[in-house]
Amino acid sequence: MPSPIRLKKIADRIRDDLSELLIYEVEDPRLQGVMVTDVNVDRELYYANIYVSAIEGRERSKEILAGLESASGFLRSQLSQGIELRTFPKLRFYWDPTPENADRIEYLIKQLHEEEAAKKAASEDPVRTPDADDADKGE
Repeated sequence: MPSPIRLKKIADRIRDDLSELLIYEVEDPRLQGVMVTDVNVDRELYYANIYVSAIEGRERSKEILAGLESASGFLRSQLSQGIELRTFPKLRFYWDPTPENADRIEYLIKQLHEEEAAKKAASEDPVRTPDADDADKGE
C-alpha cells in the first residue's frame, strides 16, 4: 500500500497528464473546454476518481461525462504508458460544481459591494433642501 504522499504524487501526475491529453490528443468535440479540477486515487490504486468541469457549466455535464466514459479506455491506456504503475487504476469521472459555485459567490460578493458603495454615496451626498441651504448661509 503506497504512502499518502505517494498517492498524492500519483493523483497529481494523473491530473497533469490527463489535462494534456484532453487538450492535445482527444478529438471528441464533446470534450472541448473540459478542465480536470481534481483527482483522488484510492489506497489500493484500484480507482482514480477524476473530477471535471467546463466553462459552460452544468448544462454540458451529461454530455461531457458521456464523452469521458466513451474515451476512458483510450485515456487509461495513454496514461498508463506515461505513468509506470504495476496496475493502472480504473478511471471514474464525476462532475465538479466548485468552479460554478465560486463564480456565483463572487457575483454575490460583487453585488454586496456595489450596494454598499451606493448606500455610502447616498449617505455622503444627502439631498439638500432650500431650508437647509438658507441655514448654512446664515452661519
